[in-house]
Amino acid sequence: MNDEYKKTKLTEEEKQLFSELMPEDLTEIIEKGVNRRHFMKLMGFAAGGALITHLIGAEQAFARSIESTNPSKLNPLAIENGVDVTFKVNGVSKKVTVDSRMSLLDTLRERLELTGSKKGCDHGQCGACTVIVDDRRVLSCLTLAATCTGKEVVTIEGLAEGNELHPMQMSFLKHDGFQCGFCTSGQICSAVALIKEAKDGHASYVTKDVRKPVTTALSKEEIRERMSGNICRCGAYPNIVAAIQEINSGMPVEQTWQFAGQFKA
Repeated sequence: MNDEYKKTKLTEEEKQLFSELMPEDLTEIIEKGVNRRHFMKLMGFAAGGALITHLIGAEQAFARSIESTNPSKLNPLAIENGVDVTFKVNGVSKKVTVDSRMSLLDTLRERLELTGSKKGCDHGQCGACTVIVDDRRVLSCLTLAATCTGKEVVTIEGLAEGNELHPMQMSFLKHDGFQCGFCTSGQICSAVALIKEAKDGHASYVTKDVRKPVTTALSKEEIRERMSGNICRCGAYPNIVAAIQEINSGMPVEQTWQFAGQFKA
């Protein structure tokens, strides 16, 4: 069977959906399954508002189509320059065959379906893809998955303990350390690693005495410098700094708000 088709037995609701929206394709869908062309047609109907009365059926069809094309089940023989990578991801041992040139980011998103880490610039300039490898933050878009063999990777999905958020996540919520949220996973992972780096005595560019680096109660300048590799296009930097400061010091940080017109010219 052509790889484009993913055979899935349709429910009666899904058959009704396709018979009403795509009657010319119904026979093909029943016999062979949903392919990319059918999916794109459904997306076109959704954009035109034609799916309003078929939302449940459409949701089921989309979900089943995505599940049937799980990229983690790719045939290893179809991968060029394949290498086996065995590592821990969020505490769970994983073994995946990837192209030797595949980045850690693409492996996480496309092969392990951990989509919390975002692909922003794909050039290591925005920090949206930041994850933690062996307790050190890395740019996963510039890190080859093959180099992570035997290592432990923590992504934004692995910070919480069950339903209990990580303290840094809670602090970001408290201080509104995000707006659109696209960069937030990288910001939080970077912030978590930053706290450990500071406690371990790693100096930054603005550290006054590198022989006695500050390990607690980091200043705003220290936090800004250490987080400078993570870009927030929405400009939530003061809130991000406050969130990190509170976790670093263990003391509540007052929220300060400045509004247009607050100060006279």
